[in-house]
Amino acid sequence: MARAGSLGKHGFLLVGALVAAFPFYWMLTTSFKDFAEAAKSPPVLWPSAWHFENWVEAWTYPHTYWARAFLNTIFVATTTTLGVLATSVLAGYAFARMSFRGRGVLFAFLLLTLFIPGEATLIPQFVLMSRRYLGWYDTYTAQIVPFLATIFSIFLMRQFFLGVPQELIDSARLDGAGHLRILWYVALPLVRPALVTIALIEGLASWNAFLWPLIITSDPLIRPIQVQLVQFNTEGGSRYHLVMAGAAFVVLPILAVYFVAQRYFIEGIARTGIRG
Repeated sequence: MARAGSLGKHGFLLVGALVAAFPFYWMLTTSFKDFAEAAKSPPVLWPSAWHFENWVEAWTYPHTYWARAFLNTIFVATTTTLGVLATSVLAGYAFARMSFRGRGVLFAFLLLTLFIPGEATLIPQFVLMSRRYLGWYDTYTAQIVPFLATIFSIFLMRQFFLGVPQELIDSARLDGAGHLRILWYVALPLVRPALVTIALIEGLASWNAFLWPLIITSDPLIRPIQVQLVQFNTEGGSRYHLVMAGAAFVVLPILAVYFVAQRYFIEGIARTGIRG
């Protein structure tokens, strides 16, 4: 009976894994089909002929500027992730280990902002950063500054800092350490999984950013990789085989990063509610 239950459990997990992996399989196989086969209905699951030249054509497609787009995305994602790490560490430690008036109320208000959909703030943000006000339209600044702090990252860091043993903090205070020294030498080394988790989540979010860069930029030389995929949609329709090749350019680097850091990511999510 136990063996049958184990087989059933593993069979269920296998089916789930196949369902999750199918979109990646479809993306890769379609990227090697010709246009007619990629657009065929009912769909063809396996290419009748492999067109490796699709990747070259997608990379050199007019007005895509893939090399520049990758540099733009790496710059924006790196800067945004570092900014989020800095703000979430400082704010998370303050909410977890520092006593000040209104701490609970302020944190509650911050959590309430999680219920505001991003679409509700899209137009006000655009107006604020337009040429008439801040003048950040068509700049890297507009793609970075609005995302330098996130409430989820602050919440996650707070939960981890609450899990740091109070004895270690009291011992550091007896040695004359202030909050910054305690944060740097005592707390941060114990919350590395949270830092990796935040870096992965925010880096992935910045890497996949599409709507905001699409409306706040018009110069293709400062646009990220996700927006460049739009170039494959023409008035005559979408070039599906090239779209999938371009999507492969975008997805494969982030998959490689995730496979390297997945242990820290899973540990960070599992320990989110350690105390609090």
